[in-house]
Amino acid sequence: MPRARIRHAFLAFSVATVVATAQDQGPTAKPFSVGVRRFAFDPARIEVNQDDLVKIELRTDDIAHSLTIDDYRIAKRVGPGQPVTFEFRADRAGTFPYYCNLQVEEGCRQMRGLLVVKPRKPIDVESGFGRAMVRLKADSAFR
Repeated sequence: MPRARIRHAFLAFSVATVVATAQDQGPTAKPFSVGVRRFAFDPARIEVNQDDLVKIELRTDDIAHSLTIDDYRIAKRVGPGQPVTFEFRADRAGTFPYYCNLQVEEGCRQMRGLLVVKPRKPIDVESGFGRAMVRLKADSAFR
């Protein structure tokens, strides 16, 4: 009987450790270098996970441009040879367009890109705990 209690205590500790570790995994820092050149963003698509800390270095070598994401209230302007770095938390899942809001040349109005924020995955603690309990019961039935 004491052996079964030790197993139960170990199992409870193991499950608690897994849950605590899963919950402690914080958002990831995601750095991107975005180049802007007549008249396109490179890359034109940025993919991150919800709650990631997105850090963007924006640069251009030709004329002044901007990177604007309305849903995140971001509007950053960059000049030739003067990179701008900014960061934000991608706290909402979804697809958000970004564009150049400057009217320097007609091509600026056509510049488009997408920020894709994938939803965070829920932690399925119950299924792991249920499997562990079934395994424990099967082990103790044979002893």
